[in-house]
Amino acid sequence: MEKIRMKTPLVEMDGDEMARIIWKEVRERLVEPFVDLKTDYYDLGLLNRNATEDKVTVAAAQAAKKYGVAVKCATITPNRKRMEEYPELTKMWPSPNGTIRSIIGGTIFRTPILTGSVLPAVRSWKKPITIARHAYGDVYKAVDLHTDEPGECTLTFKGRSGKEIGLSVREVTGPAVWQAQHNLDGSISDFAAACFRYAADMKQDLWFSAKDTIAKVYDGRFRDIFEEEYEKYHSDFERLGIKYFYTLIDDAVSRVMRSEGGFIWACKNYDGDVMSDMVSSAFGSLAMMSSVLVSPDGCYEYEAAHGTVTRHYYRWLKGEKTSTNPVATIFAWSGALMKRGEKDGLPQLTDFGERLEEACRETLAAGIMTKDLALLSEGEVGCVFTDDFISAVAERLED
Repeated sequence: MEKIRMKTPLVEMDGDEMARIIWKEVRERLVEPFVDLKTDYYDLGLLNRNATEDKVTVAAAQAAKKYGVAVKCATITPNRKRMEEYPELTKMWPSPNGTIRSIIGGTIFRTPILTGSVLPAVRSWKKPITIARHAYGDVYKAVDLHTDEPGECTLTFKGRSGKEIGLSVREVTGPAVWQAQHNLDGSISDFAAACFRYAADMKQDLWFSAKDTIAKVYDGRFRDIFEEEYEKYHSDFERLGIKYFYTLIDDAVSRVMRSEGGFIWACKNYDGDVMSDMVSSAFGSLAMMSSVLVSPDGCYEYEAAHGTVTRHYYRWLKGEKTSTNPVATIFAWSGALMKRGEKDGLPQLTDFGERLEEACRETLAAGIMTKDLALLSEGEVGCVFTDDFISAVAERLED
């Protein structure tokens, strides 16, 4: 069989531990036999990030901006325990995802991958719910302070023009804890634009939620910028028959629980962090979530939403076979290949990505699945090892 030829390379970012093992197997058994694969490869494994003083992560992000489509394996963000585990490390290197997001910008979209045998915990949910998480600012860029005496805390802005604006936060009579957080109009605008563009691409309704009744200025700014951005997409939404609306975060949670799904839910940074875990758990697991970072200028980075599966990796090192779920990794590759085909005008590459996902769904529908899904499934299923699951997908893909 003649392989599908590519015009432009994918930016390939390799990762760590069991995720890296699965990455290689998916690449070699499900992609390379069918596609004349071109990639601009970067090893983001922890030891190589250490050896390059994390320059490799920066180079990978810059390559993603250059080529427009990237696919990334799960990586380790070291903590103190990891420093003991990897004595070669010279420092606790930052999250590769955080570094990449700071260079590319954009919004993370995470969507459950459904299988008929695993029913959502919320009975009314029939379609996937995509969480669009703003990936900048708020509590993640906050500064905080503890004080131990009576006094007053103030918030002051000093403009370059010399203008100064001050605000009294609170007078206290004893010890207190303080926090200041921020966001940028430009980042919020990019977030809103990415959400509207993605909703139009997916032909799905877009919900946005915040709490402007309490944070009248802060969350109110988010609401206003979304309204301004919506004016640019209003005619497209009408033509596609989809809707945008804003509501309070508590009302949104209530609506989501009563909905049947099938929409995009845009959330501020912390809200998106929490709600994506809630949605993924209710639909099954993080191993069944697709994830893509979309930048304002149309750069796409696909990845598996889960971690490096350390426990299974150490079993693998002992020579034991593991039943690790590879579905999110497969969908990272399929998503990147479909987007590369779309950007380069290669319908056969886009079609291959669709067929790869179809083969994966057919395998699951046949009751062939890894242990994590088998424990959640209804009806008769066969619990298999990772390589057996990939073999079953490969057989269906060949057919």
